[in-house]
Amino acid sequence: MAAKTFVTGFPRIGKRRELKFAVESFFKGEISSDELKQKAREIREYGWKKQDEAGVSFIPSNDFSFYDNVLDTAFLFNVVPERFAKLGLSELETYFAAAHGYQGDRGDVKALPMKKWFNTNYHYIVPELSDSDHFSVSESNKPVDEFNHAKSIGIKTVPVLIGPYTFLHLATYTGKKTAEDFASEISEAYACLCSQLSNAGAEYVSFSEPALVLDVSEKERNLFGRIYEKLISSIKADSKIKTLLQTYFGDIRDVYADVCSLGFDAINMDFVEGKKSLSLLESGFPKDTELFAGIVCGKNIWCADYEEKKSLIEKISGYVPKEKIVIGTSCSLLHVPYSKSAEGKLDSNILKHFSFAEEKLFELKDIAEENHERLFENKRLFEEKRIERNESVLKKINELKDSDYVRNPSFGEREKIQRKAFNLPLFPTTTIGSFPQTKEVRANRAAYKKGLISREQYVEFNERKIAECIRLQEEIGLDVLVHGEFERNDMVEYFGMQMDGYLFTENAWVQSYGTRCVKPPVIWGDVNRRSPMTVSWSVYAQGLTEKFVKGMLTGPVTILNWSFPREDISLREQALQIALSIRDEVLDLEKNGIKIIQIDEAALREKLPLRRSDWHSEYLDWAIPAFRLVHSKVKPDTQIHTHMCYSEFNDIIRDIDAMDADVITFEASRADLKILDALKEADFKTEVGPGVYDIHSARVPSVGEIVDALEKMLVKVEKEKLWVNPDCGLKTRGEEETVPSLRNLVEAAKKLRIKHSK
Repeated sequence: MAAKTFVTGFPRIGKRRELKFAVESFFKGEISSDELKQKAREIREYGWKKQDEAGVSFIPSNDFSFYDNVLDTAFLFNVVPERFAKLGLSELETYFAAAHGYQGDRGDVKALPMKKWFNTNYHYIVPELSDSDHFSVSESNKPVDEFNHAKSIGIKTVPVLIGPYTFLHLATYTGKKTAEDFASEISEAYACLCSQLSNAGAEYVSFSEPALVLDVSEKERNLFGRIYEKLISSIKADSKIKTLLQTYFGDIRDVYADVCSLGFDAINMDFVEGKKSLSLLESGFPKDTELFAGIVCGKNIWCADYEEKKSLIEKISGYVPKEKIVIGTSCSLLHVPYSKSAEGKLDSNILKHFSFAEEKLFELKDIAEENHERLFENKRLFEEKRIERNESVLKKINELKDSDYVRNPSFGEREKIQRKAFNLPLFPTTTIGSFPQTKEVRANRAAYKKGLISREQYVEFNERKIAECIRLQEEIGLDVLVHGEFERNDMVEYFGMQMDGYLFTENAWVQSYGTRCVKPPVIWGDVNRRSPMTVSWSVYAQGLTEKFVKGMLTGPVTILNWSFPREDISLREQALQIALSIRDEVLDLEKNGIKIIQIDEAALREKLPLRRSDWHSEYLDWAIPAFRLVHSKVKPDTQIHTHMCYSEFNDIIRDIDAMDADVITFEASRADLKILDALKEADFKTEVGPGVYDIHSARVPSVGEIVDALEKMLVKVEKEKLWVNPDCGLKTRGEEETVPSLRNLVEAAKKLRIKHSK
């Protein structure tokens, strides 16, 4: 008898990014809310039918979202800050206002903060709880509605909820109340929702609790126990619905005993990233409980090794009876593309090694049914020699010395040299790099890619845009300029396309946040730079102005973290290969007169292990040196910048300082400048530019707003070390909000110079 299968979540942007385009059309007033909701119905139905076709036993519902599931949960339980309701917008418009802010005739409200979702490149909206908030189920009941929608097309699903413990763990608290104060009422609200789902006909309800794979303190353990003791007791007393606890991104070693004792009908454990998941079973597993075993990787795009998965199932069955084991994905398939069937250009000998979301459904089917023909084909695939190693690259790696990771002279000496060399004013102003990518810019790039225009025409257009961008920045009054990055489609793909070892897809899109989708390149072989990648654009821009123009690069850790990495060699080795390529580019920029070089590490924290004990041994001990390798050979009067965004950096702030850059810009505006406390506490030596306004919102910050933000910064940062900049690149913004925002930024800096130069 075949094993049962489950999927934790399915992609929701649409196979061709239909949701992205529909939501953006709704923002522009081009379609109605009913038309947007109809598109959402079509996308949900597509996913459910694909899973049903693959014979998935437990198909999720409520994994769809117009923007973010955590934000959905806040709206579901009526815990949305009152400032959004006061705008008097429709329910859907209020939802989007909370996601990306609102500025119009009804008011001016900043968006809720946005942070990285555990160790992924997905971003969630941070819920905000005040003392006056009370959890109750909204009349607009999304989980029930979506369960009924699936049922109407003949598919029974498992409603998936962001668990109450994880929701409280992720939230920020604006008053005196803490998570413990909300424990009782959040349990009651979830129990009420479960009763409604049971009445609708749901047989299972799933509580997603990824926060349990973090380091869990005794206080947090007690909170988790309090919530679920009451919740499960209420569910068993009031309904017939079965409870499934879902965990992913690691193991639950700190709460395993509690989880086993609470009376869940099913427990989901991650056997891909959960290093101790198998050993935890040795201590026992509840007799009448089903084990949902996440064995197929939900994060990467390589085919599963069936022999390896069969062996893992055998080990698991040594502790849990086979009839109680349900096999599935390690986490939601949100983090991988829809299907490789959308790829028409990659060779079949390459594609056969890939498995996207839809293919992973059938991998589960093959493993569950022990399909001998498919097992044999899979075995042959893994016996093949996929690539030839690049001996030149391996030699460079092997010859690296400790001194290759150290920049001389020290930061303090370099800072004195650079201040004299650059002679910048107090509170120097700059941007993070990219400028708005208009339809005209995208059309030029697409035409060149399709061979519709010549290289000369392509370059001529971009040089014209660069010249316009330089003139605009000079007219606005920015101090350190950028060339605008009009030649770049993506900050990772652009570099990958110019390095050996990378492959690129046509339609392998994944959601990063809201309507923002990315198409991660694939690291196929050893990485090596073929020739200069950015030098000509930077040199051209610098020749147009007497002000300094930053050379703009993406750092090795971010390039790695925003790619689908190889699984046959370590992440460390891949990072060093990329670092050597970027180092060559840094030195070429310097050789060609570029005096300020920004090496973005936006995703530095992304692959940081979720458990503190693993931070250095498994990640930081190679990630920080990889960045240092990139810039260690530049001259003292070359200024190295880096940029980081939308993550919690406070607890690794000393490691960031150890990157030994000269200037670091951070996203800070949506995090309420909380990073400033960490900078002060760590006696941060690097010059810093905490973002003064949020570029992910269309609202234009006022001069006063920016001045207020800078004054807050000056309490924690020395005035000589403070830079003034937006919190991220401006690629996704329109020119209509970018220009006034930057004018206000420059004006705010001027006001502070007058005040603080005395």
